[in-house]
Amino acid sequence: MQLPSSLLENAVNEFSKLPGIGKKTALRLVLHLLKQEPGEVQQFGEAITRMRQEINFCRRCFNVSDGETCSICSNALRNQRLICVVENLRDVIAIESTQQFSGTFHVLGGIISPLDGIGPDQLNIESLVHRVAQEGTEELVFALNPNIQGDTTIYYIQKKIKHLPCKVTTIARGIAFGGELEYADELTLGRSLTNRMPIDNYI
Repeated sequence: MQLPSSLLENAVNEFSKLPGIGKKTALRLVLHLLKQEPGEVQQFGEAITRMRQEINFCRRCFNVSDGETCSICSNALRNQRLICVVENLRDVIAIESTQQFSGTFHVLGGIISPLDGIGPDQLNIESLVHRVAQEGTEELVFALNPNIQGDTTIYYIQKKIKHLPCKVTTIARGIAFGGELEYADELTLGRSLTNRMPIDNYI
C-alpha cells in the first residue's frame, strides 16, 4: 500500500498491529481521525495512554481495576464466597454480560498448556488456592474453555484444593467442547452457569 505521507503510513502500521485490523481497515481508521478536530484526536490518544499507564489489576482476583480492588470484589451485594474461575479478562466480561452470576471471579491469566510452555507456576493458581483456604469459599465454579487445556487446568486445581471444604462445579456443557467461551452467545453462557454441575460428573 503506497501512501503519500510517512506520518500517515506510520499511523496505519500501528493500527494494523491490533487484532483483526488489516491495512485497509487501519487506513479507514486513520483517515477518520484525520477528519476530526485536533483536540478530539488528542483526547483519544490521551485516553489510550492513560489506560495503559494507570490501569491496575485487582490484588484479590486479578480483574482489571481502577484501584487496588475491582468493583466486583468490593461490591457488598455480590456473593463473596462464590468464585468463578476464568482464563482471562474477556471471559469476565462475557459472563458479566449474561447477568446470571452474582459471585466474584478469579482470573488465572491463561491455562496450563505444556506445548505452549505455560505451566501452573505462570498462572494465578497459588493465589486462588490461598484465597479459597483463607476466605471460606463455599463454591468454586470453573468457567474455562471446554478443551484439553481447560480440562487439564481444572484437574490440576481440583487436586490442589481437594483437602478444603469447598464445593467444586463447572459450567454445563452448553458450551461446545473445543469452543471458545468469549464467542458463546449470552443465552447459552447464562444457561451453562445456571446449570453448573459437580466437577466429579465432568472429568
